[in-house]
Amino acid sequence: MIILMNDEIYARLEVALYASGRTITLDEIKSIIGTSSDARAIKVMRELADRINSTFKALEIVELDNGFVLQIKPEYYGITRRFASRPLLSKAVLRTLSYIAYMQPINAKRLAGIRGSQVYQHIKELLSQGFIEYRFEGRIKAYYTTRKFEEYFGIKESGKKIELSMGAGS
Repeated sequence: MIILMNDEIYARLEVALYASGRTITLDEIKSIIGTSSDARAIKVMRELADRINSTFKALEIVELDNGFVLQIKPEYYGITRRFASRPLLSKAVLRTLSYIAYMQPINAKRLAGIRGSQVYQHIKELLSQGFIEYRFEGRIKAYYTTRKFEEYFGIKESGKKIELSMGAGS
């Protein structure tokens, strides 16, 4: 087993947080730092969060129920929107995704009745990016959100109710 120095551990975690653009789970953190201890992984992440949160003015590491995420502090969202590159999903596609999330399972015909014929292109894009999947219910495809959707948006599902994790942002 390779023993990593704290600076190397912090660097690896910073890279993982930055590159993933999503919440890093406790299991991923343990793998990155080479430990099997939940307590050690949480301690190291909290130390890194303290360092980042006290050093940077606009970036923060936030601890969520399912891990840790590197994000822009909410007071800087306006500036982010002005300088960020094209968003991953357009507003129209995001709106279609929200209908799928809220009404799942839902078929394309019903979605098209609500959102219009452009929904078929939205579905294609959402499938290719892994935010939705389908299952056949009889001969009809029923669309559902995926685990990637939940992780990307910091959402946890409990039964039919979807809850937003506070502090999540991407």
